Amino acid sequence: MHCGCEHSNATAVLARSTLTYGLACSLFSASDMDQDNYEDESIVPSGDALEEELPCLPPEISDGEAMELLWQLRSQRRQSSPELPETVSRLTAPDGSLLYLVGTAHFSDSSKKDVATTIRAVQPDVVVVELCQYRVSMLKMDENTLLREAKDINLDKVQQAIKQNGLMSGLMQILLLKVSAHITEQLGMAPGGEFREAFKEAGQVPFCRFHLGDRPIPVTFKRAIAALSLWQKARLAWGLCFLSDPISKEDVEKCKQKDLLEQTMAEMIGEFPALHQTIVAERDIYLTHTLRQATRCVEAPRTALKVPAVVVGVVGMGHVPGIERNWEKQLNINEIMSVAPPSRVGWVLRSVIKGAMVGMLGYACYRAGGSLGRVLLSLPTVKSVLETLRQPSALGQQ
Repeated sequence: MHCGCEHSNATAVLARSTLTYGLACSLFSASDMDQDNYEDESIVPSGDALEEELPCLPPEISDGEAMELLWQLRSQRRQSSPELPETVSRLTAPDGSLLYLVGTAHFSDSSKKDVATTIRAVQPDVVVVELCQYRVSMLKMDENTLLREAKDINLDKVQQAIKQNGLMSGLMQILLLKVSAHITEQLGMAPGGEFREAFKEAGQVPFCRFHLGDRPIPVTFKRAIAALSLWQKARLAWGLCFLSDPISKEDVEKCKQKDLLEQTMAEMIGEFPALHQTIVAERDIYLTHTLRQATRCVEAPRTALKVPAVVVGVVGMGHVPGIERNWEKQLNINEIMSVAPPSRVGWVLRSVIKGAMVGMLGYACYRAGGSLGRVLLSLPTVKSVLETLRQPSALGQQ
């Protein structure tokens, strides 16, 4: 009986970890991105490692001949029947293109090895990862920097989250980041290692393109928060504030066991079905769409003949069943890209908070005196708050 309770508690911890990581693992990596530009979902992997492994080319060789040589080199490296880890699923597109889908646990060294093994064996045309343009900088930061950033929740990150996602979504994002930082500290490992491994390995494969396959994180946050009632938001926030369950590397590896994963996901659905829908199910659809877009025939150099593509997808293990279910379905991603306008309750809550801020500002100006008060009112942050407060009044007069 005692063992059963321990198993249930471990599953609950994994459920909460899966839920929170799906949203917050990469918040710290979005700080230096252009927040208005996420349409270009393809980036160029580094080719430094590739240059070291290529044979020396004769100086008189033409560009076309060089491309043909690289194409043949990759064909020779590509294994037709590779022995791959158990975490890899194989899906086939209508045109014969192949997708090798690597299911990972986000804080796992063995997942990094699974990714490297798969890319080296199949020499893909495209690698697709479960990231969006808002989180791409995590691919270019070293492990120590990521570890430090993950543990450091400061005022700048709070302001950035609120500016990017709105008040309620921003505050919830910070709470989720707090949980991710807790996991990072417990494991002593920065999240997203499998994505950085995929980026590095893609740079060693001739002609390989690197795509970002996830839905933009602001859309996911806003849809997730909008799907919750006020009581559910309060319940979730309370649980996140006091979440301190220990988690070990062994617990993380269990996330890759499909039977335990199903139990974990079921528990998560039971606690917050709306969150599961927006964080997992909807992103399953989006990831399936981007993976299918990538899994199309490619042109061979010189001949320009269309040949089936080989694609490697790197996603969290929790998304694998949904991608497999959606693979042959007709999908409409427009339905999962819209964000509903804020509710009346949210408007009232924001008005109360703004009113409190104005009250504190007025009292600060009164205590500070005339000259210092004018200095406070000239600060950009104060001006922004006052401008925001004026907007509803101006709209009401029109």
